[in-house]
Formats: sequence, structure tokens, C-alpha cells
Amino acid sequence: MIKPKKKRICRFCENRVEYVDYKDPKKLVKFTTEVGKIIPRRTSGNCARHQRHLTQAIKRARYLAMMPYVAESNQ
Repeated sequence: MIKPKKKRICRFCENRVEYVDYKDPKKLVKFTTEVGKIIPRRTSGNCARHQRHLTQAIKRARYLAMMPYVAESNQ
């Protein structure tokens, strides 16, 4: 018997966040992989609205050098 998957709830809706701040890279790092890619909506569980805001915030933080575009290599 297979259990149905638990529905993921948007963290931003749950905490009633109106604006995803690009100046808080600690919060944004949770939504990127080790390589530096943005985690998709189906994996993170964000709603479409907050995923758009999150993506824009991550791109702004990268542009202002608050976050890296790619992870450091060990070579």
C-alpha cells in the first residue's frame, strides 16, 4: 500500500511574507543547490507567486555579489 505524498506548504505563505528580500542571502541559500542552481517549485513547495519573487531575489543577490553564481570547485 502506497501512502499519498504529503502536500508541501509554501514557507512564505505560511509565515505571511509579502516581499522576499534579496538582501538576506542566508534565507535565499536554502533555495539553491550545492552547485548554485535555483531549486524548482515542485521540489521546494513554494507557490507560483513566491517562487517568482524568490527567483528574482536570488538573481538580484547574485548580481550584487551577495551570493555566488556557482559553487567553488575543489581543483
